[in-house]
Amino acid sequence: MNYKFGAGIAHLEFWVKDMEESMQFYSQLFPLIGWYALNQTSYSCGVHELYFKEVPIGFHDSLGVRHICFHATSTEVVDKVGEWLQSINADVIRGPQLMPQYGHSYYTVDFRDPNGFVLEVAYMPEARL
Repeated sequence: MNYKFGAGIAHLEFWVKDMEESMQFYSQLFPLIGWYALNQTSYSCGVHELYFKEVPIGFHDSLGVRHICFHATSTEVVDKVGEWLQSINADVIRGPQLMPQYGHSYYTVDFRDPNGFVLEVAYMPEARL
């Protein structure tokens, strides 16, 4: 089958300090939010791809994205992620909680992955893409 891609993001690449630690974290997070493994170091939601590459600390100095927010399909998904984060003693920044300043039903949890990346999983039924 030949697919024609429209405008958008093809993939995101995460540079990580420890591939094994990162994959242990993401292999548990992604199934909770509906993403699946493409191989041992990349995942997809069916529309976007995110992959990981281990690089030595100090390999490259660059500024990047402040955080990545993943869509959740319900508040229950956000709560499951929050429970899982607590069970592994992850660095939770806030939530799960309502953030009415972003929309009356905006429900989110913000946290850091093992590399210190700031991630968010949010249910936002009013969002229009």
